[in-house]
Amino acid sequence: MEQRRGDREAFTAWATARRPQLLRTAVFLTADPGRAEDLVQEALTKVAQRWPRLRDANPDAYARQILVRDNISWWRRGRHEVISEVPDPGRTPPGDVLVERRILLLDALRRLTPRQRTVLVLRYFEDLSEADIALALSVSAGTVKSTAHLALRRLRECAPELSELLSQEIS
Repeated sequence: MEQRRGDREAFTAWATARRPQLLRTAVFLTADPGRAEDLVQEALTKVAQRWPRLRDANPDAYARQILVRDNISWWRRGRHEVISEVPDPGRTPPGDVLVERRILLLDALRRLTPRQRTVLVLRYFEDLSEADIALALSVSAGTVKSTAHLALRRLRECAPELSELLSQEIS
């Protein structure tokens, strides 16, 4: 009983600390805040079910892998609902560079294929190695490299405004 309480408290502390990062990753993976919330909730539920085994291992990697795999399963099933959120101009001050950059980046990511978006998010936002991404996606490291290359080229073509940002922050 005492062990369960300790597990519950440890999981709650971990989930509270990691949820913002998991949500950020999920938003970039899906380009849909609602779907991202669902993905994170599913991932946290699955981590909670396996917490006694994961607490001393690497729960972050397991949660990230769940996000990626559940998202892949979702788009493979063909439920491709596209939700476009138009930002409310009253919510942010006009000319806020960070907000404008984020909107531009999310819009550009929506133009990529799900695999391209996943590779870029894991590589540049989660800072995973090509080998780790290949393992998470069950593909070769070469596939990860070529997918990242094509995705970056496509981003530059679709959103020329991002070229300077991409060359500064990703290169």
